[in-house]
Amino acid sequence: MNSSTHVIQVTNVSPSTTSEQMRTLFGFLGNIEELKLFPPDDSPLPVTSRVCFVKFLESESVGVSQHLTNTVFVDRALIVVPFAEVPSLLAESGPLLPSGD
Repeated sequence: MNSSTHVIQVTNVSPSTTSEQMRTLFGFLGNIEELKLFPPDDSPLPVTSRVCFVKFLESESVGVSQHLTNTVFVDRALIVVPFAEVPSLLAESGPLLPSGD
């Protein structure tokens, strides 16, 4: 993993968590350039767990944010790991649905 990455992946995010709550939590650790929560807040699909990607302006914030691993947020223990880049393709394509083939 590239140690100079500016992005973290947060898994095991509660389905009731909003992107604004994630922005508030990780905003204490550094300036956020971009934040994406999957599925999005307005997703029509049933959600059992969410994944969040946070891109910081400073790479140092990635190391600091990893200390939140196992912190219970809403009702689940978060898992925070460095990530190569924010997956923008998924955000542009909308929800992933079966092709029906």
